[in-house]
Amino acid sequence: MAHELYTRTNQKIFYAGLALESWRKAEQGQSMNALALIQAEREAALFHLYGALLGLCHEIAGYYRLPDSAAPRAERFLTAEVLEAAPSQELGELVELAQSPDSWVAQLLSAYAELFQPPQASKKAKVDPGTPLITAVSLDEEVAPLARDTLEAWRQQLKALAQRFRETLSEW
Repeated sequence: MAHELYTRTNQKIFYAGLALESWRKAEQGQSMNALALIQAEREAALFHLYGALLGLCHEIAGYYRLPDSAAPRAERFLTAEVLEAAPSQELGELVELAQSPDSWVAQLLSAYAELFQPPQASKKAKVDPGTPLITAVSLDEEVAPLARDTLEAWRQQLKALAQRFRETLSEW
């Protein structure tokens, strides 16, 4: 029973919850490395949420016996081509969420991908010393790091989605 596909999804959702709880404690703490702890827990929670999404994809792929059901990346499941090859309601919903830029799944995938990008310095407008009356204004917005509440909402949505999918995937 410990080798059932759903156990990995549940485990990752639980680990994300632990990381979010540690993040909350780090925010309340007064330690000198609180900012580093918060960033570490943010990344850990994001890592585990992505793993839970991948686990859910594995559950669906295993149930429908999709080819390449052990793919190591969630994005490989969340394409129109995979859906066309093996249509299912659950996979269709996930693909739709992944392709909608405002959805929590698309935002989760984007945030996870950003973990692997090198840091980039903010862009600064060049100032011409010959024109002191003209002020250069940067329209680049600083991207705020993901909030704990956002990741907790994603965790709850993923948990609810997994439970709902399991009801339809179970054989009676």
